[in-house]
Amino acid sequence: RSFKDHVIFERREVLTAAGGPYGVFTPYKNAWLRKLEPFYLSSYPVERYTAALAGTPLARGVPGLADIGFEPVELTPHLGRGSAGGEVLFQDFLDRMDRYHEARDFPAVKGPSYLSVHLRFGTVSIRRLAREAHGRMLAGDRGAEVWLSELIWRDFYHQVMHHHPHAMTGAFRPEYDAIRWESGPEAEALFAAWCEGRTGFPIVDAAMRQLKTTGYMHNRLRMVVASFLTKDLGLDWRWGERWFAEQLLDFDLAANNGGWQWASSSGCDAQPYFRIFNPVSQSEKFDAEGRFIRRYCPELAELSAKAIHAPWERAPLQMQGVDYPRPVVDHAAARERTLARYQVVKSRALPEP
Repeated sequence: RSFKDHVIFERREVLTAAGGPYGVFTPYKNAWLRKLEPFYLSSYPVERYTAALAGTPLARGVPGLADIGFEPVELTPHLGRGSAGGEVLFQDFLDRMDRYHEARDFPAVKGPSYLSVHLRFGTVSIRRLAREAHGRMLAGDRGAEVWLSELIWRDFYHQVMHHHPHAMTGAFRPEYDAIRWESGPEAEALFAAWCEGRTGFPIVDAAMRQLKTTGYMHNRLRMVVASFLTKDLGLDWRWGERWFAEQLLDFDLAANNGGWQWASSSGCDAQPYFRIFNPVSQSEKFDAEGRFIRRYCPELAELSAKAIHAPWERAPLQMQGVDYPRPVVDHAAARERTLARYQVVKSRALPEP
């Protein structure tokens, strides 16, 4: 039995004209918007039904984090205050939403809503967020339009999880399960370096250290580090998926799985396998001055804005004596290995539900 309160549309509520599930996001988004009516964005009138609710131990108080298996961690104030913290973040984002499309990709800039943890735990209403974004979109707000698309991606991945449960343990496109990922002690050492933020690629290391320190990672950087794991290190995307599941405070099975399969090219509407992020280029484009890198890799703080993206290549003398690893892989050579690795995939047809 379903108790829908996590998405706007779930399971079989948005289907193709043939009655099947969508496997590509844009047609799904268009159908989602066509189906949308004020009812779906309205608050549910729950007050009239509260007297009929069955008794539960929760009526005596909500269990603490330790009671439900979470380890103690220092949370930033807006995460430790439940719905009140979510409200503070939402109000702050309302003043920035119109610039979301311009600022969202830059980790050193206050661009995202930072509401993902609250969406994951239900301490903010998805209907309220979508209602605000949709109303602003209709008024011509480009930032709101792009943010609403991100909320629709959540619904999309949840219906993928419902219709294609096999994708939660294997590739959404089963032919990608034929890929032979690196394995053995060397692969495990590379994975450990990735987890610990010591790959020698500053943008990757800063992102992984942010995750380890805060339980959060900027969305652009999630794509960068996932591409690096699968296409530079040649490691199974499921290794990274599991690590994110353990570390992210906003972990959501459907979204996490969908994001990793997008990066590894094995998912629905995924990045083509031959498009491989260059971590240095991504760093230069989205953290040009190195502000984000300096925050999480303070050992590189004295480098110039140009050198900080590839320190051992661009400032070898200045790096002498600095406790920072050399790159664990040559990106150009890794790219060629990835193109060869993916040659086993002969089809990109969508699987049957």
